[in-house]
Amino acid sequence: MNQQKPRVIKDFEKLSTELQEQIKLVYPYGFSEDLISFTDRKGKLVSALPFETDEKYYLVRMTVSEALQIIEDDDDYDNDGMLKEVARNEFEGKYSEIDYIAENMGNDNGDDDDDYDD
Repeated sequence: MNQQKPRVIKDFEKLSTELQEQIKLVYPYGFSEDLISFTDRKGKLVSALPFETDEKYYLVRMTVSEALQIIEDDDDYDNDGMLKEVARNEFEGKYSEIDYIAENMGNDNGDDDDDYDD
């Protein structure tokens, strides 16, 4: 899906509120299990959360422990690390018209849609 879009590496806190909310919709169960690793320009191994918009491919820099802490500190998530229904509804109302959000909303980790019976 990434068609030579500019890659942006940023910390979660430095993203706009709108992008943070969109990321929460795409990752309603937290971020720690979706982190990828890559080598930055300085040759350092970095972990980040991938997030793609129509214009850019974001790598939101964070470690597993930072990802867990972000969710723990965020009032939009409950004590189990799940996006609260009230927050989800608010963000869906704001962003459901954006194609890249609509495509990713409701991607439940662990659902069994991939199971086939032959």
